[in-house]
Amino acid sequence: MEDQTTNNPDIGFVIGGGLEANLDVRLSVPPQDVQEGAFVVIDSNNWRFYGLVTDLRLTAIDEQYANQLNSQRFTPYLAEQLNKQTLFTNLAVMPVLMKDRGPDPASPDYRGWRLNNMEDPAPMPVKTIPNHHAPVKLADKADIADIFGEEDNKTIFRVGSTREQGHPVCLNLDKFVQRSSGIFGTTGSGKSFLARMILAGLIHADHASTLIFDMHNEYGPDTSSSDTGQPVPGLKGKFSNKVRLVGLGAGTKFGNMNADFNLEISHSDIKVEDVLQLTQILNLKETTATTLDKLENDFHENWFNEFMQMNVGGVVENEEGKTEPAPDSVAFWARQAGIHAGAAEALRSKLGRLFNRPYLIDAPASNGLQAIIDALEDGRHVVLSFGKNDSELDYLLVTNLITRKIRDAWEQSTEDYHSGRSKTEPRPLVVVVEEAHKLLNREMASQTIFSTIAREMRKYYVTLLIIDQRPSQIYDEVMSQLGTRISGSLGDENDINAVLSGLPGRGGLRGMLAKLQPKEEVLMLGWGVPMPIPIRSRRYDQNFWIDLLGDKTKPKSIKDLNRGLGMDDDSD
Repeated sequence: MEDQTTNNPDIGFVIGGGLEANLDVRLSVPPQDVQEGAFVVIDSNNWRFYGLVTDLRLTAIDEQYANQLNSQRFTPYLAEQLNKQTLFTNLAVMPVLMKDRGPDPASPDYRGWRLNNMEDPAPMPVKTIPNHHAPVKLADKADIADIFGEEDNKTIFRVGSTREQGHPVCLNLDKFVQRSSGIFGTTGSGKSFLARMILAGLIHADHASTLIFDMHNEYGPDTSSSDTGQPVPGLKGKFSNKVRLVGLGAGTKFGNMNADFNLEISHSDIKVEDVLQLTQILNLKETTATTLDKLENDFHENWFNEFMQMNVGGVVENEEGKTEPAPDSVAFWARQAGIHAGAAEALRSKLGRLFNRPYLIDAPASNGLQAIIDALEDGRHVVLSFGKNDSELDYLLVTNLITRKIRDAWEQSTEDYHSGRSKTEPRPLVVVVEEAHKLLNREMASQTIFSTIAREMRKYYVTLLIIDQRPSQIYDEVMSQLGTRISGSLGDENDINAVLSGLPGRGGLRGMLAKLQPKEEVLMLGWGVPMPIPIRSRRYDQNFWIDLLGDKTKPKSIKDLNRGLGMDDDSD
């Protein structure tokens, strides 16, 4: 067995504490050498413990002595010696993992242990504590790699580095896509850059497909930073053969870059459940479900188009000279169907907001919805731009409708695979949703397909990646299903609590999250990482692309970039 001694010098030793109350560590170096959130290792007998510093406290043997400025009472030498013996700094260390290192190689017990452990044992959740006076060290590069893996730009993807010494910290992308996840942070904290970076890693690794609902045209084409004006590469330019740009509605473009195809949705693709998921934004009534069910029963898949063709308020005179609803009116159909005419006309009026959407047409030239599904099943990645159709109504309708189709397709593929009807295992899919609180707040969560994906679709190879600045507005049940959470700075206490909900050690982690720098620092925790850790995030710049792809081409100039985006040369 190789020597596993951490190369860093001791920073202190254990003096007390426990599993629940954290370990107390007497610091033997200046407190400025250690930060809250520092990753430390503790060796005790056969075990190595891994933990996080959650607090630093100034302590004294004699409180009265600490309350006096003794450099003015004694000679400098005597004051220094008294201070060393009386004043201390203690760390609170939250133990997270432990690993069996085995006995000393010189011990007679080593051979038997080695035979039973041909591969180094994996770290496990901490179940005991180290001895008194066990030495404590800052984790070195090998310790970080032992826990988080060593970067290979495939499964193990570097997200950032430790804040103290800059050691690489990686994310297991295979584990990341196995459960839904979230990226959080206030506006301007860099969460979109972090999301693009992780998505680039997923695309490059090619272990899962991604469907990105791009509200602000940030992910597909090249853009420029709103803060610095510097060019920001898009995913399409770097992965031209793997990424499909899809524009919502005819003529939607990505600046001067054409979409690979435009999505137009057939009226026959709209189901009753798609409309019911818009209950809140359309202010639909309790009677809506009954009316819609009757429309679907009468007209089947053509119900949307038939209802759109009906007139409101049309009347004709009968043979007796009395007025009655015209045959092409909503009231006429309602009377035939046994539906309250006033309720049906009110629904027809409210659905007028859908009837005039330019991307909803009777007979599209091609089946764009199926083209998206085919691309994802073939291992491609789809970025859907909403273009000018970027209202909240558009976002709710289209994201729900597409995701419902995906749910049906992946459930069928999974059932075929498990039943033996297909030998091809479904390709994992990550659905990326920005402004997630609009779809997953307490009022909307029960009406959208996304809450179903978060709760149930993992077994069908589909997970969510939600990106949001207000995690406290996302429904608790959805937040509890998020496996990996990566959060930048959050200014609101409710948002901090939401990110940490359901996780052990929330008290210590809350301080780390609250004290992150406004930019370029994030806290990673949850399923995709073995233990929580605050890091300095990797930059989404040319060096990133050189490391990932070996791409040494210089980024476009601001002038060229603006021209590509259809902007004037002097644009911001």
